[in-house]
Amino acid sequence: MSTATPRHRPIRSFVRREGRFTEAQRRAFEAHWAQTGIDNGTAPLELDAAFASRAPVTLEIGFGNGDALATLAAAHPERNYLGIEVHRPGVGQLMNRVAAEGLGNVRVLCADAKEVLQQRIGANALAAVHLWFPDPWHKKRHHKRRIVQPDFVALVAQRLVPGGVWHLATDWKDYAEHMMAVLTAAPEFENTAGPGHYAGRGKRPHTRFEARGARLGHGVWDLVFRRR
Repeated sequence: MSTATPRHRPIRSFVRREGRFTEAQRRAFEAHWAQTGIDNGTAPLELDAAFASRAPVTLEIGFGNGDALATLAAAHPERNYLGIEVHRPGVGQLMNRVAAEGLGNVRVLCADAKEVLQQRIGANALAAVHLWFPDPWHKKRHHKRRIVQPDFVALVAQRLVPGGVWHLATDWKDYAEHMMAVLTAAPEFENTAGPGHYAGRGKRPHTRFEARGARLGHGVWDLVFRRR
């Protein structure tokens, strides 16, 4: 009889749905990964070296096709933008845009954001974090898969500088309420809009997920919390 301890399988907040990986996206990896991509691994990242510049770093978790990230990077060349996305087509699409617009302040990882934060991002390394329209896992039995959980909130807090901002957005009301409850209970954060209040969109660019939700009649809820 085996006495080996069974391996614990982590609960993932995503499912890899590769979709159609176009030839243009494939070529993007070949042509632009060396400049824009960061290889997977477990070694801590030296962000100044990765960007070849010293500037405040904004992390976007799950950037989709990268439109919002690229828009912000173009508007704020004084900041560096690190994007994490598990779906290669979106990564390829963003890299093509980065190359076309000459955005030298963008770097991307094709990896699990939680593992990157745990293993590769140092304490107080990030000026801001964006989590816009994550998978809502709307069925009750799947709520445990939602990325916004107390342990993840504590992890993000450790990686943000004091005063750093975490901007979240969702078009699912019950997920917004879940986010509000979890962030409000976290002693590391304060709500910039006041206790229990949602924030405005601010300078967050519109996303295709937001547009899709609007077509379905969904509202949008933004939360902006500051690391104490």
